[in-house]
Amino acid sequence: MIKPYLYIDKSKGRGRGVYTKERIPAGTRIETSPVLVLSYDDTEIVDKTKLHNYIFLWGVRETRSCIALGFCSIYNHEYNPNCIYEMDFEAETMSIITRRDIKKGEELFINYNGDVEDDSPVWFDMKRNKENQAKAK
Repeated sequence: MIKPYLYIDKSKGRGRGVYTKERIPAGTRIETSPVLVLSYDDTEIVDKTKLHNYIFLWGVRETRSCIALGFCSIYNHEYNPNCIYEMDFEAETMSIITRRDIKKGEELFINYNGDVEDDSPVWFDMKRNKENQAKAK
């Protein structure tokens, strides 16, 4: 399930991103998509390819990874994102849920570290926006 008001467009300095055509209230589940779970061995192989930038660690011990279908792999990273993601290991799905009210036309973000409070460096050069710079102080 992907809400019909979501769309993909160019994101300045980030490639593509996910946006909304409508205002979205906080706490809204905007997407639940299936994932393809990769074994530990497959994860090691994929980590050496461009797909590394699009996989998520998977499982309680995070020994595997997954490729999320739908828009899940297109959401860009922010240290203080407007959305969170949840993984359902049994159902093999990933959901995106808004953390706050979202304005029409706004880009939607998740924290690639998995926890919205985790501001550990990610594997690429990340410039913090003004909101995140204030949070980091």
